[in-house]
Amino acid sequence: MEYRKLGNTDIDVSVICLGTMSYGEQNTEKEAHEQLDYSLDRGVNFIDTAEMYAIPPKKETYGKTEELIGTWIKRRGERSKYIIATKVAGPGMEYVRGGSRLSSEHIMKAVESSLKRLQTDYIDLYQVHWPERKSNYFGRLGYEYSEDTGIAIEETYKAMDKLVRDGKVRYLGISNETPWGINEYLRLEREHGYNKIMSIQNPYSLLNRIYEVGLAEITHRENVGLLAYSPLGFGMLTGKYAEGTPSDSRLGLYGDWFTRYSNKPSIDAVSKYINLAREFSITPTQLALAFVNSRPFLTSNIIGATKMSQLEENIDSIEVSLNTEILEAIEEIHVSNPNPAP
Repeated sequence: MEYRKLGNTDIDVSVICLGTMSYGEQNTEKEAHEQLDYSLDRGVNFIDTAEMYAIPPKKETYGKTEELIGTWIKRRGERSKYIIATKVAGPGMEYVRGGSRLSSEHIMKAVESSLKRLQTDYIDLYQVHWPERKSNYFGRLGYEYSEDTGIAIEETYKAMDKLVRDGKVRYLGISNETPWGINEYLRLEREHGYNKIMSIQNPYSLLNRIYEVGLAEITHRENVGLLAYSPLGFGMLTGKYAEGTPSDSRLGLYGDWFTRYSNKPSIDAVSKYINLAREFSITPTQLALAFVNSRPFLTSNIIGATKMSQLEENIDSIEVSLNTEILEAIEEIHVSNPNPAP
């Protein structure tokens, strides 16, 4: 396994990070524990979750993923051997604390609940799941102007900083943020001496390279690591949907939430990437994950699987190197059909 520093910290995180949003929905506790054990034994030391998981989000499964990871932590022990990352929900979830917000009060309640569910004394990386303000994230490219910015980033950041000072959290991160958003966090850090934001968790894949446009240079120069989510384009880049959509797959179960992955431009791009992978005798999954792994601005690549065979293939991608010829072919496909699934 390959490891990279998380921002300015002394933590070495595995380039492959285990995503867990299917635990408690598609995966049982037994299956979740099997995945966690296997990943740790393969050298994966980075585990990502969120208070709102399992996905799709609903009241009945809110917090379930953290609970299943918590029972694993209690059984496995060895807490210092793995990095646990979780997230506080942004606004819009009415069944979370009477309507989730990023206020100081909500953040304090959220972290206590996550600590309890995870059965741990501390969280290694605590992240803001999405911003308070309206902005272009979760598939929205066009900027939506609004005077209503919600809870100010300064209040959110100050509360998060206190969690570090109180010893409940080791490091801080953000997610689904924009160039303006990350610059605001960096400005407040310099102005008030808050603990630095060490990571940003945003989508990045062969189908969505928007991150390269405005965020890659900022995070590279400021040493804020990218934790790339949806590196397989919600499974599209594995090629498993080429012959249809299985009813028990992610797109089959809740594709209505993620239509950006199944539009015609995405389907056309996926077909080209599948053919490219076959041309070079690697699997489409290996092509997609190895590409993300190769990016110089990447800290960790968040993979997710519902079956052990998928997990094994995903982790094996760390052994795949893409030569110049393959990378040039990827660029040709990208230029002809850029970012079909933002």
